[in-house]
Amino acid sequence: MLVDDIKNDILINELQLGDKLNQCIHHKERSQFSLLLAMLTDDVRAHSQFTLPITEDVSFASDEENLRKLFKLPLEQALALDGVDNIQAFNQADLIQGNTLSDLYLTNALKPVPLAFRNDIKFISRDVLDNTSLYCQKKHENKDEGDKKVNSRLSFKAEEWLNTVNESMKHTVELRV
Repeated sequence: MLVDDIKNDILINELQLGDKLNQCIHHKERSQFSLLLAMLTDDVRAHSQFTLPITEDVSFASDEENLRKLFKLPLEQALALDGVDNIQAFNQADLIQGNTLSDLYLTNALKPVPLAFRNDIKFISRDVLDNTSLYCQKKHENKDEGDKKVNSRLSFKAEEWLNTVNESMKHTVELRV
């Protein structure tokens, strides 16, 4: 019998069965085939195709600072200004007016200018808000005012609803009679 040859270990994948599944198919032993498949573990995470190989070689930590040093990258471009003293970085009109775009490009590569002037995370420009639905616009306006009426859930009074359903059913029964 094919099942007797298997050790008393827990069967995790088909490799432990060897060619026993193939033999069951060729000998048309459907019950043995079903039994062998049922003996495999039902935890999919234990199957070999879902396990990743273990790599021992971790030569450096993959944090952002080490990667910037490794690839000799410039400082990260800030999303917004940190303080008032950084406003001068946005004053690049003289470079554009002097038609020195290569200087402007080099300056931005060495000292990246923040992408936005504002450092308000919750700020949404009027152009963006105008392209949203009226509900979204009202929700944003009421969030600033502290009014939670738009966002709050409606109160549901189950007894009143059941009484209304009961009354309407009585009314329909009276109409039919």
